[in-house]
Amino acid sequence: MTNETWRFIDSGECSPEFNMALDEALLDWHSEKKIPPTIRFYGWNPPTLSIGYFQKVEKEIDLDAVDRYGLGFVRRPTGGRGVLHDKELTYSVIVSEDYPDMPKTVTEAYRVISEGILQGFRSLGLDAYFAVPRTDEEKAGLKNPRSAVCFDAPSWYELVVEGRKVAGSAQTRQKGVILQHGSILLDIDEDMLFDLFKYPSQRVKERMQQNFKNKAVAINALRSESVTIEEAKEAFRIGFEKGLNIKLEPHQLTNEELQYVEEIIQKRYSNKDWNFKR
Repeated sequence: MTNETWRFIDSGECSPEFNMALDEALLDWHSEKKIPPTIRFYGWNPPTLSIGYFQKVEKEIDLDAVDRYGLGFVRRPTGGRGVLHDKELTYSVIVSEDYPDMPKTVTEAYRVISEGILQGFRSLGLDAYFAVPRTDEEKAGLKNPRSAVCFDAPSWYELVVEGRKVAGSAQTRQKGVILQHGSILLDIDEDMLFDLFKYPSQRVKERMQQNFKNKAVAINALRSESVTIEEAKEAFRIGFEKGLNIKLEPHQLTNEELQYVEEIIQKRYSNKDWNFKR
């Protein structure tokens, strides 16, 4: 990739509906050539369960548990499975499909975009690498996941440390633009996470949670010294610059931009018809 200047937005902790609406707005603005390619970092207030575009709420999600924990709830515009956004750094990347050297296939574009995340982990002293499902069983598991939980297994080119998944990402392509966003775990409350989904039985739930421990891990479980959110932001900002060979230029949203985001919130992400539609 070329050494271009991209926009960088650190929007801090925001509501679930704002987070998803801003990602959508950035996609719109980039498709209209109003903004350059953009990387955004954000958090969630309150902590939130987000579900993939195609997930069925009634079948998979325990909404009583979501309420009991005081969590937000939102449906993403991207696919994938359920993600508990709590102690994490969330990122999004918005870039056109015809950006120089950007692969045409979703899988290969993951690899290119996620190079920035890879470099971020390495700057924190972690030996991260890309997951490549090799066996027929692993590949079949991607098509027919056994769990509604995102971090249950790594997909193609997701980031792994010591054999366990450390970041989960999802991607959509609309209007000639790629939106990829994902979670970089600092810590994880496994009990809370597994309480948020429905299972055929308690035994199945316990087995899945035990298997999860072997498949996913948070950054602070891998280091002797904990990483703060600010340290993570700095590491992954540098990682994206290095991994994508770009320069990031900070940007503050204008009042006009915020108004557009608010319109999307009202139309989609604060709307029950959107969040519970499947």
